[in-house]
Amino acid sequence: MKITVAEALIKALEFEGVEVMFGHPGGAILPAYDPLYDSPIRHILARHEQGAGHMAEGYAQATGRVGVAIATSGPGATNLVTSLANAYMDSTPMVAITGQVPTTAIGNDAFQEAHTWGISMPATKHNYLVTDPEDIPDVIHEAFHLARSGRPGPVLVDLPKNILNSEIEWHEPTGRVDLPGYKPNTKGHPLQIRAAVDLILEAERPVLYAGGGIIAAGAHAELLELAEKANLPVTTTLMARGAFPDTHPLSLGMPGMHGTYAAITAMQKADLLIAVGTRFDDRVTGDPDAFAPHAKVIHADIDPSEIGKIRVAEVPIVGDARIVLEQLNRKIDKTLDGAAAPDHAAWLETIGDWQRDKVVHYEQDPAGPIKPQFVVEELYRITGGEAVVVAGVGQHQMWASQLWKYTKPRTWLNSGGLGTMGYAIPAAIGAKLGLPDQLIYAIDGDGCFQMTQQELTTASTEGIPIKIAVLNNNNLGMVRQWQRLFYNERFSATELTDHTPDFVKLAEAMGCVGLRAEHPSEVGPVIEKSLTINDRPVVVEFRVDPDEMVFPMVPAGGSNDVVAMSREDLE
Repeated sequence: MKITVAEALIKALEFEGVEVMFGHPGGAILPAYDPLYDSPIRHILARHEQGAGHMAEGYAQATGRVGVAIATSGPGATNLVTSLANAYMDSTPMVAITGQVPTTAIGNDAFQEAHTWGISMPATKHNYLVTDPEDIPDVIHEAFHLARSGRPGPVLVDLPKNILNSEIEWHEPTGRVDLPGYKPNTKGHPLQIRAAVDLILEAERPVLYAGGGIIAAGAHAELLELAEKANLPVTTTLMARGAFPDTHPLSLGMPGMHGTYAAITAMQKADLLIAVGTRFDDRVTGDPDAFAPHAKVIHADIDPSEIGKIRVAEVPIVGDARIVLEQLNRKIDKTLDGAAAPDHAAWLETIGDWQRDKVVHYEQDPAGPIKPQFVVEELYRITGGEAVVVAGVGQHQMWASQLWKYTKPRTWLNSGGLGTMGYAIPAAIGAKLGLPDQLIYAIDGDGCFQMTQQELTTASTEGIPIKIAVLNNNNLGMVRQWQRLFYNERFSATELTDHTPDFVKLAEAMGCVGLRAEHPSEVGPVIEKSLTINDRPVVVEFRVDPDEMVFPMVPAGGSNDVVAMSREDLE
């Protein structure tokens, strides 16, 4: 059966089980939009290609499936690059389809031409420029395989317009993928597993350091088993929130720059770090030369390039997080042979003291102003924690991570590695498409909100009833915090007071419901009201205290031995 490559593209996407894709049409990709008209695949028309990319990310992060974005050539493709880089940093499985000018025009500065293949190379796990029409079914199959296997990530397929218009004989992909040099190692080496177990059972002050790879691998049950089996306190990075229940007695919460004192200090005092699916990010380590100076390191990761990159590991293990944890659990059982595991009672008691004594407090004056922490805690209380939380980047992101008790994976979505402002609204849209029966509540800041607020129209037009809490402090809050602490309160280009729109009117203009709370007594009722509206998106603006800051805090590049619990600790 002869069909166009454009038709073959859509059939190939259907073959991969794609149910929804996010994009924006344009001239070079237009041939692909014609067969999409008759396809069961639902297309969500984003108002900006970056938004389409973040929607695909949110869909992927919420479901574990591959998110798909589609855009035209030139500016359409370059607008996708931020979301590609974001997905790359956070190991999010994503396939991006972009149009390209005809092959005869490539290199001639044609209208809407950009070197998409070259531009996207450092922001993708792999990319293709398709020049042989016959390749398209297998290229799409390979792209999905690459996106979801090994360390997940974004893959881009660039399609010149004349290739899209070419005809081929349709054939389904064989299902086999032959990629010489790409053979992710999933099983940890038995000798390394044995060495790791020996260290775990010998350690007096161990910490299990869990990263986003736990969620990507679906390894949360195995992580819990290891922690309980060996009495290991567990810290979950920003990308791993929910991989281990915050309500568990062994939970330390989040480590790093704005992590809990207990998590930060436990890592500093540890004699063993069992790092699984994490990359020793600078926001966790601070000064790497001063990080966990007394600890030996077991480092397990699917990506061998991460092992030894920041911290040399005494026991490096290349493998899938779930499989490696299964191996460790089995080996511990065999080694103990019925004997009791070390109880680490003294170590856990010391950690418990830190958890009780080193807690950041805030005061919510009933007369106001509204504290942003109070909003997050009220959201958690009223929803019972039964929501998928999507955050932008900045102070609100840290409060949402710190104050919400995450007990399940894929209930916390954020831009961790790249720190992309504007992530929350489109990612929430993608998450809601992937989990239509789940409450999706985005927690955003007024600065982030204004980056991608146009996607409210996408949500209302497509009937996607997300909810968005905007913590409006009329500032770029985290940047302002740094200016307050480290730049003598010289607030250069961070105040939004004179330029902030009326978010309620803006929401209404875009077909959403707009609500507002200006007094602490209004916070609970307005949240409850937002939960009763399920036929349209809801934007709730909270006018919060602009002077509130995020603590604990380890200054960037500083030693984790110095944890500021308040501003006074930095003076």
